[in-house]
Amino acid sequence: MKFYVIGITDNPQPFFPPEVLEVIRSGKVFSGGKRHHEIVKSLLPKDAEWIDITVPLDDVFAQYSSLFTLHSSLSIIVFASGDPLFFGFANTIQRKMPDADIVVYPTFNSLQMLAHKLVMPYHDMRIVSLTGRPWQEFDRALIEGTTKVGVLTDKEHTPAAIAQRMMDYGYTYYKMYVGEHLGNPESEKVTTLTLEEAAHRDFTMPNCVIAVADSSLFTLHSSLSFGLPDASFALLNGREKMITKMPIRLLTLQALDLPHRRMFWDIGFCTGSVSIEARLLFPHLQIEAFEIRPECEAIIHENARRFGAPGIGIHIGDFLTTPLEGMGIPDAVFIGGHGGKLKEIMAKVLTVLSPDGIIVMNSVVAPKVTTDSRQLWDEACLELGLRQEPPLHIQLNDNHPITILKCKR
Repeated sequence: MKFYVIGITDNPQPFFPPEVLEVIRSGKVFSGGKRHHEIVKSLLPKDAEWIDITVPLDDVFAQYSSLFTLHSSLSIIVFASGDPLFFGFANTIQRKMPDADIVVYPTFNSLQMLAHKLVMPYHDMRIVSLTGRPWQEFDRALIEGTTKVGVLTDKEHTPAAIAQRMMDYGYTYYKMYVGEHLGNPESEKVTTLTLEEAAHRDFTMPNCVIAVADSSLFTLHSSLSFGLPDASFALLNGREKMITKMPIRLLTLQALDLPHRRMFWDIGFCTGSVSIEARLLFPHLQIEAFEIRPECEAIIHENARRFGAPGIGIHIGDFLTTPLEGMGIPDAVFIGGHGGKLKEIMAKVLTVLSPDGIIVMNSVVAPKVTTDSRQLWDEACLELGLRQEPPLHIQLNDNHPITILKCKR
């Protein structure tokens, strides 16, 4: 199985070196997107067969496999945008057909072309692809204070949607550069905008974005300290006791071993303080937060915006009846509230928890607490075969003592 993967731009009259022209002239089977076909069809042999690259890709690769089965010495020539190894189709071929022989003829990718148009050095640019991907890596780049972010867009993650998200979470100190139809001399366009301007403008596809921060305006996020101040959070009905206090919050995150985890679940998030602190300290994590009280949804959204913590998955409803399919495999779980159903919650968590997963809970020792959480915890760990680690006892000022509990499979 052999593929020649040829990178092209949006130029309707592409230039290819003699070596690539010879590959095209001798080819029989070609493939690419519909836009690519329009660009190169005049260069293809008259008897050329074309396979459109459309979703689902499994159907496309089934056609490839069928052809290779019939003609073992066949080569397929694929046209792809820019550099086929830069979030490109050559990577997909490697993943789908790891034994295939691949020859790549790259050209500049869209972000390189945009940087060239701007005469902007890009060795320090962090690249994020939102093409068919979630916001996770883009959010992470913002949280980590990246000053120059190159973004590959799609029909959902448009420059306007990107600008709006940045403004929603307080990342307003960026300037946005948008390149449309790069490489096409008839329709190519490069625009420099504020986020406000970009959020209210339509852009034609294909396009890409470079966002550059003004370092003199790093105000909100550069001033955030290790440990978010409790007084800065919006609270549930103004009740100060309905938040995990900052020192306890940090000790809880330490117990969860989050630097080495991939997916964190916060069950009973209330104000969202634990999820938000975790998001800012460990932006590599995927975080899913659960809460039974519907009024807490607005509170966690407000707090996430106050602190610039996008990307927390929020689920409102009874955890015990919430479908978990498709949410992934958590390897760190904090139970912030259980409503007396701790055993049932832990049992459900165990149906999806990774083999090396950790569960942590804080137990308050208070005279008026009718349900002994520590007793429920001990009983649940015993019944479910969980191994407890030594608890940590702590008391802050005049508050009730708290025990940080931790267990593993």
